[in-house]
Amino acid sequence: MQVKELFDLSEEKAIVTGAARGLGEQMALALAEAGADVAVVDMNI
Repeated sequence: MQVKELFDLSEEKAIVTGAARGLGEQMALALAEAGADVAVVDMNI
């Protein structure tokens, strides 16, 4: 079983704060890759 099958988030929504760089950025990218609709929030975007 592949990772994308284990973490299928195609019907989910997520809000990621601090998404301009670092951990927040990587979390937003990972959630989007897993299929989630992602809203990103940061003071520097």
